[in-house]
Amino acid sequence: MPVLVRPAVDFHASFLAAMAEFQAEGRGTPDGVSRIDRELREYGARWAVPEVFAAYVDRLNAESLRESPRPEGMVPATTFWWTEGTEYLGRIQLRHDLTEWLRDVGGHIGYDVRRSARRRGHATRMLREILPHARRLGLDQVLVTCDEDNVGSRKVIENNGGVLEDARKGKLRYWVPTTCAPDAQPPGC
Repeated sequence: MPVLVRPAVDFHASFLAAMAEFQAEGRGTPDGVSRIDRELREYGARWAVPEVFAAYVDRLNAESLRESPRPEGMVPATTFWWTEGTEYLGRIQLRHDLTEWLRDVGGHIGYDVRRSARRRGHATRMLREILPHARRLGLDQVLVTCDEDNVGSRKVIENNGGVLEDARKGKLRYWVPTTCAPDAQPPGC
């Protein structure tokens, strides 16, 4: 059964295969703005080197610490990988704070599932599993966004109790509670 784990070098080979799948579907282009787009541009040609991958894993894990240096405009964020055994299936990131851009477009949480693992409920379960981590950060609800035409992500968010607030800049903005009401038992409560 898949579980959330902190990034680790044990997943190197599977991670590389997953990134190749993302690249094959057009991720990593100069105009891409997602985390995977940026990381493919920065690391794509170097991830295969074990020392580079280890440094990348260390950087991801350090991002959750407030005192860690980060580029301007970036907030502390905790990254988890969704894995089964040594197989990397996807990632989910919990941003601890919201900047103006995150409030409009990015939200508290971003997630990706590799192409070969899609349509099996992984994104729904990843989102459900990260909500207790958000609650431990003191967040009663988290903002999760998706493209207006992304029916799959809409279902993931709604299946986790997401309530649509509005649409901005081509993104649907949902608030997802991190606690479960006694009379409403959505999946995962």
